[in-house]
Amino acid sequence: MLEQEKREAENAEIMHFEAAPEHTGKRLDVFLQENAAGLTRSYLQRLIRDGQVLVNGKNGKAGGKIRTGDVIELTVPEASDLEVCPENIPLDILYEDSDVIVINKPKDMVVHPAAGHYSGTVVNALLYHCREELSGINGVLRPGIVHRIDRNTTGSLVICKNDLAHRSLAEQLKEHSITRSYRAIVHGRLEEDGTIRTTIGRHPIKRKEMAVNVPNGKEAVTHYRVLEQFERFTYIECRLETGRTHQIRVHMKSIGHPVLGDEVYGPARCPFPGLQGQTLHAMKLGFIHPTTGEYLEVEAPLPEYFENLLRKLRAG
Repeated sequence: MLEQEKREAENAEIMHFEAAPEHTGKRLDVFLQENAAGLTRSYLQRLIRDGQVLVNGKNGKAGGKIRTGDVIELTVPEASDLEVCPENIPLDILYEDSDVIVINKPKDMVVHPAAGHYSGTVVNALLYHCREELSGINGVLRPGIVHRIDRNTTGSLVICKNDLAHRSLAEQLKEHSITRSYRAIVHGRLEEDGTIRTTIGRHPIKRKEMAVNVPNGKEAVTHYRVLEQFERFTYIECRLETGRTHQIRVHMKSIGHPVLGDEVYGPARCPFPGLQGQTLHAMKLGFIHPTTGEYLEVEAPLPEYFENLLRKLRAG
């Protein structure tokens, strides 16, 4: 009881769950990721290591298996002082209010600090722009971040300014109800629209890459539509039904049409010298606003490099 009172005194958020029969055999960290909306698996694993997760009153283990009737208590500490420095980096703001901010992320910009990237990130810029108005759910390195796009992918990215907005957007992501429409140029000629349904998980050998249909992969669905055909390339629109790491890039490679400029999943030699990274742009982002309950859709215009490349392809 004293430990419980101590945690509550620290203004921590405490969540309680009871495992149902369908949860039997699941890992503790997987169970929490599926039930504690807005918390990443890596953050949950850290909380487990720190003794912030109890299973039937005892410290849990990330890989421990859940049994029917287990009572799980998750303590999410109050956000601590940020260790990441605010930086006066200009942001291309597409929409902003007291709950959310949607930016047009440029190429070669990392979303949040990680090994080798502790400055110049979207988070560094947001800390300067928003001051203290960012949700603390995902810890000190990822304040406000509810989803990500790759370093060399441009376009729409929504950030949450408070925990209420964060939980709302995280739940919409979990339910696959957020509109996410991308534009891409891929190798080869695609003749018709289609849908790719696979699982996606960590590559069994190349640990920095993702792959389709690997053990323990998660369901991934991408719908694509042909917008324009060229001699050796196709301009397409991709709509995400799920949001797995590198999903569009991995899916397009899996059908033999990797994204042009993709240095990981595409050909080793890029046919356009000077092209830095994949031609992939998060154009439309739509969601139910966490406060008004109204549908909000924001569109990020194609970046200049993308437009220039399309002009070259059209000119033959």
